[in-house]
Amino acid sequence: MPQLSRRAFASALPLSLMGGSLLAGGLIGGAPALATTQAAAKTPVSVTPLAQIRIGRFTITALTDGYADMPYDYFPGRSADEVEKAAVAQFTARQSGVRFLFNQYLVEDGERRILIDAGAAGSIGQTGDLPKALGTLGLQPDQIDAVIVTHMHQDHMGGLILGGKNNYPNAEVYIDRRDVKHWTDPAKRSGAPDFLQTSFTMADEVVRLYPKLQAIDGEREIMRGVSIVDLTGHTPGHIGVRIEDDGKSLIMVSDMIFPVVHPAATDVFFLFEQDQAAAKAMRDRFFPQAAAEGALIAATHMPFPGLGRVVADRGQMRWEVADWALQT
Repeated sequence: MPQLSRRAFASALPLSLMGGSLLAGGLIGGAPALATTQAAAKTPVSVTPLAQIRIGRFTITALTDGYADMPYDYFPGRSADEVEKAAVAQFTARQSGVRFLFNQYLVEDGERRILIDAGAAGSIGQTGDLPKALGTLGLQPDQIDAVIVTHMHQDHMGGLILGGKNNYPNAEVYIDRRDVKHWTDPAKRSGAPDFLQTSFTMADEVVRLYPKLQAIDGEREIMRGVSIVDLTGHTPGHIGVRIEDDGKSLIMVSDMIFPVVHPAATDVFFLFEQDQAAAKAMRDRFFPQAAAEGALIAATHMPFPGLGRVVADRGQMRWEVADWALQT
């Protein structure tokens, strides 16, 4: 696997939260933002969590489409009881499973707006908030110049085709060719379990509604400072996105890292991963390298805004949430 980063990976500026106090905590806990008066406490407060970080000339905004609770038996390699116990210890346990966020990332440089993944759009859990999040920034989907789909699972492409429409009409859409081939193959679909059928259906719709879709091969630069990283394993064409400028870097790793089980154990999987051997092999390579480099990482399903690092701690890998502070 190519170098994930340069030395400056660890030197990005801190996060800036917008839209109200304690936004991230409000989302993860499933509760409204903290009220400051007794009267306000009686009225639910709806907030759209946003978080921004600067990487050189780029402004990267973490958005969220919502959340879902994944059953404890969705993690092959550990028993449901073991996963629940770990989730309780990490405060991500809910009655019905592990709380998963659906984070997306908007990359802007003053000239182009690139969205990384398009969310589940209501196809799973409490999702469908991405358009509202973009609206909070004063943006409509037709103002997005490109969408990079990290892989063709429903929670990463649902927003592209919500309502049976091309919802990003002015965007170039980039997806790895291996995923396009896999998820539009009738033979693969006929042999797939029921829980993957929605992804196959959506993949066909994406190809139909986006005739100019760019099926890309391997690692390439989408624009100066934004490039594709091959993270094959979770799906045949699973990719990440590296953003680099002015000696700073960030890599969005999509579903390389799942809450509770990663990065501590690479022999624990998620139900939607069909090639467990390939997924484990990629994580076995990726996690130590990311830890050695101090790579700043954004991950789709980690607690909002999904920013952190893989750290080697006394022979074991763990997730370290990245520091953030209000910028002035």
